[in-house]
Amino acid sequence: MRTRAAVLCASAAVLAGSVTAPPAQAAPAAPATPLAWKTCGSITYPTLQCASLKVPLDHARPSGRQITLALTRVPHTAQTSQGPLLVNPGGPGGSGLTLAGYVASALPKPVAAQYDVIGFDPRGVGRSSPALDCAPGHFKTVRPDTVPASAALERTNLARATSFATACDHKYADVLPYMDTVSAVRDMDAIRQALGAPRISYFGYSYGTYLGAVYAKLYPERVRRLVLDSVVDPTGVWYKDNLGQDYAFNNRHRALMAWIARNDATYHLGMDPAKIEAAWYAMRAALAKKPAGGAVGAAELEDTFIPGGYYDGYWPDLAQAFAAYVREKNTKPLVAAYEKFGAVDASGDNGYSVYAAVQCRDTSWPTSWKRWRTDTWAVYRKAPFMAWNNAWYNAPCAFWPTPKLKPVSIANTQLPPALLFQATNDAATPYPGGVTVHRLLAHSSLVVEDGGGNHGITLSDNTCLDTYLAAYLNDGTLPHGAGTADAVCKKSPDPKPQDTKAASTDSRGSTLHDLLGFRR
Repeated sequence: MRTRAAVLCASAAVLAGSVTAPPAQAAPAAPATPLAWKTCGSITYPTLQCASLKVPLDHARPSGRQITLALTRVPHTAQTSQGPLLVNPGGPGGSGLTLAGYVASALPKPVAAQYDVIGFDPRGVGRSSPALDCAPGHFKTVRPDTVPASAALERTNLARATSFATACDHKYADVLPYMDTVSAVRDMDAIRQALGAPRISYFGYSYGTYLGAVYAKLYPERVRRLVLDSVVDPTGVWYKDNLGQDYAFNNRHRALMAWIARNDATYHLGMDPAKIEAAWYAMRAALAKKPAGGAVGAAELEDTFIPGGYYDGYWPDLAQAFAAYVREKNTKPLVAAYEKFGAVDASGDNGYSVYAAVQCRDTSWPTSWKRWRTDTWAVYRKAPFMAWNNAWYNAPCAFWPTPKLKPVSIANTQLPPALLFQATNDAATPYPGGVTVHRLLAHSSLVVEDGGGNHGITLSDNTCLDTYLAAYLNDGTLPHGAGTADAVCKKSPDPKPQDTKAASTDSRGSTLHDLLGFRR
């Protein structure tokens, strides 16, 4: 999911278009037998357990067709348990199964020991069934250039978007009407009931913050603790939020260019960020004519560099590939970077199918392509890096076959105090969203990473942020400040260019961001 960046004092007025949450339905009847947990641990997460749960496809018809959710658990080890802690990495379309193991291992041991950390694949995702895959190979290389410089190129990209929506309709017409955030929230409450817990705690990143906030709106009395990291602006779901992201990702791309300039001794691309940025766009233009390795054209180049807007730990790999192409005409590092960061496998096809199904169903999107074209060109003139790439990524929503829902107003005065985390320069879910949700959730506290640009900031090597998280999960302690932010932490240090291998594969931050993924 995506939005726009701002400063600490940004306004966060609620848009008048938000609607009141639908009334909570009764949870489905409890299973006759408890969840059958089986050991499924790995070398990295040896205590992980797996189970599955049947839930109604349509929660308004609990005795109707059932679907299956895949679950994982790291059981508590302390004598006294604080109950389940459900975790979600975002998306929509992200798998949370491995995230349970990561969260349990990354939290301080005395804190993690108090919780049953529960991961789950939301409906349609991963090991849940049915798992959506509307158009296998939709992102196969080489795709058309995203910038529609000609009417023919625009028609080609429009055909791709409409064909994807049509393919989803043909394969999953019976499922798509039930692929939405509220249905996923009903599933979460079914998980709570299957666990035998009167209340749950919840920890969500990115889109997972919206999922958690909607759960809290529908079931406030069933929430014990609520942690939201990198917070979706609920007043812009989803068209407006995605348009706004384009500006923020352009800023993050320029931050990468500035970082490369500061490290000219390594990359030798000069010390002027503007000239380095011009070299990047020259590389893009060249790849549009002759894709690197026959695989990385202009669209794939964008896909490769967009993850750098999510996590600066990827910058050394990206800078190395960029420099090798510009200085040596060596395409191998660029192809390797694409395969690592941009290529979409079967899991990515599944994630994109769920992403589209949920976002396109959740709320209204413009149905006139003229509106999309006008808005995107207006953004492109100021922020070209991701504008058209983002537009085509979401374009199936202009042609989506299911009726549209109205977004849930997450404003909440009944919820126990919640804890929010937000970086000021986050591109995917920018700072104003965190401020907005802080104001909408009564008694919540907001912890800000001042100057930070990563998306997903807790359990990612920032000790200051993690201290607030651990204190809250341990005993409910929250910071309370006089300003917009209740607490402010310094940003994590920029990566070092010589740490290319370590930054990409070994750090805790890299492990987390590989689990969170991109486009969320």
